Amino acid sequence: MRWTPQEYAGWGRALRARGEVARPQNPDDLLASETAPAFGMRRSYGDAALNSGGRAIDMSQLDRMLSFDPESGELHVEAGARIGDIAAAFAPRGWLPAVMPGTGFATVGGCVGQDVHGKNHHLLGSFSEHVAEITLIQQGGPVRVTPGSSLFRATAGGLGQTGVITSAKLRMRPCKGDVMIVTERRAADWDEHVALLDASRATYTVGWIDATATGAALGRGIVEEGESGAGLVRQRDKARRVPMDAPHFALAAPIVQVFNWAYYHRVPARGRTLVKPMADFFFPLDKIHDWNRLYGRRGFHQFQCVVPLAAVDELRAMLEEIATSGLASPLAVLKRMGPGRAGYLSFPMEGYTLAVDFPNRDAARALIKRLEARTADAGGRLYFAKDSLAEGAQIRAMYPELSDWQQEVAKADPEGAYVTDLIRRLQLRTTT
Repeated sequence: MRWTPQEYAGWGRALRARGEVARPQNPDDLLASETAPAFGMRRSYGDAALNSGGRAIDMSQLDRMLSFDPESGELHVEAGARIGDIAAAFAPRGWLPAVMPGTGFATVGGCVGQDVHGKNHHLLGSFSEHVAEITLIQQGGPVRVTPGSSLFRATAGGLGQTGVITSAKLRMRPCKGDVMIVTERRAADWDEHVALLDASRATYTVGWIDATATGAALGRGIVEEGESGAGLVRQRDKARRVPMDAPHFALAAPIVQVFNWAYYHRVPARGRTLVKPMADFFFPLDKIHDWNRLYGRRGFHQFQCVVPLAAVDELRAMLEEIATSGLASPLAVLKRMGPGRAGYLSFPMEGYTLAVDFPNRDAARALIKRLEARTADAGGRLYFAKDSLAEGAQIRAMYPELSDWQQEVAKADPEGAYVTDLIRRLQLRTTT
């Protein structure tokens, strides 16, 4: 493989790295390569994919679908395969990845490494709970990893620290077809929003929340419930690109407030049911390529936490602080989560998760710091896939199985060859 100097960033674009990047064309390239951390499409928002001053392996070219068993639904794919491509190829045949994140550009390797969750976490848990086998390249060569082992639990959600994920076998789930039947309902305030999420029995449920609404309207939003279906629906609109970095005022508070008001009122007060292209439901922002440029050259940060069910009032207080700050963007999500998690460092816990994007400004960074502290006080967690600002001692305390992960990682990578900027920033491999 050829190593090329490159500057690159996570999806939030607030954190960047300079180093050398190689792009293997086949798995054999990895066996002959220098050991280095790997990344996919870099859809993690912060520095999970970055290795400043070092080398990194871009796995996006290793994206083949290797085999499929139509009886069991088991799909063997290379780590660079994109979730959206898998869904598009198999939904017409009656199969879907069991768990899909909010972007179809996420790779299978990234989904394993972050143990991602989706709109059906309350029913089916996290991504790696539906993985039958992972193939890693470690310094000694290929290793096959199966559920039930400590190495699997250290790899699922393990941030790439046990080796380079080259392929995985996914247990796909049957679906009725390649469209989604979606019911949208307004939630007038926080209490109604939470009640609708709690009461939902749909396969897929998600809440868009107006993070600028205050007073009696605090927490208002739209709850979407989805089921797969079959039938005719117009094709998804052609994706568009953001051609340039937006100016600083593009996400000024008055503009965001007007947009959110209009977005909330697009759903009739009585609610409605629509038939949508599958990608429009699962990956709505993928229609706008490079949408991260809307935050301008300085990029953005996302705050995403999960808190236990009993801490729902503390989460409401966090939202109130966000709403009165004038800093939130239109991109804010509230979901009810189940207990499912596959790895020592997997993010989910049974409770509620709130995710809000903020432009990269001093006031927003200060606000996120306060929100992180409140998350810790509430017994919650921050999500490694979205974090770019947390401090080591704070986030380490949120993951009680950290020492188990550290022990397995020390065996898999004793020389620290897979360490990334995120691992260094949070000192995750430092034992105390």
